[in-house]
Amino acid sequence: MSVRHSLLALLKEQSRYGYQLRAEFEQRTGSTWPLNIGQVYTTLDRLERDGLVTNDGDDGNGHVIYRLTAEGAEEVRNWFAKPVAATNPPRNELAIKLALAVTLPGVDVQAVIQAQRAASMRSLQDYTKARRTTAAHDRPEDTAWLLVLDSLIYSTEAEVRWLDHCESRMLQLSAQNAARPRTRSVGDSASGAAAEKNLHIHGGRK
Repeated sequence: MSVRHSLLALLKEQSRYGYQLRAEFEQRTGSTWPLNIGQVYTTLDRLERDGLVTNDGDDGNGHVIYRLTAEGAEEVRNWFAKPVAATNPPRNELAIKLALAVTLPGVDVQAVIQAQRAASMRSLQDYTKARRTTAAHDRPEDTAWLLVLDSLIYSTEAEVRWLDHCESRMLQLSAQNAARPRTRSVGDSASGAAAEKNLHIHGGRK
């Protein structure tokens, strides 16, 4: 998530102070990605250092007002014009967890998948319910939040499909391993040889 560009975009609409920026961001995204106020002001300091915003001073109520500069406006235009780069995929904790689970002994991969699927299905139900409730109000100001909910729903649906694929793949591997002939170990070979020798020595005795 680009906090930097989100704050710049909100300042393009009008000048604001830190708490206003946080409130506007969370209102427009349904508080899906809550911002820490310290993070907001740290980002504003960096934007001011980079010449993208300017400090207009106190508004008389103890709030420092920030205004977008011409360079900041150009940065916002470029942000909206360029697609989000997918060359460096975001770190996916679930994918990392499963990648490690299948390579470490003693981990019940099926249990990991099933627990995650149950959690994802609960999230999907919550998102779908929230979207239905919000859409029923039919308010133009809810459009941004509805788009965020759509994104969450589609992402969670994709996650559930991927988990189904993972489970199918693990079952397939399990079946292949079960059907594969067991390789005799050195110990098995030695035991077999000893048994044959014993049979040869004692086989003719009455």
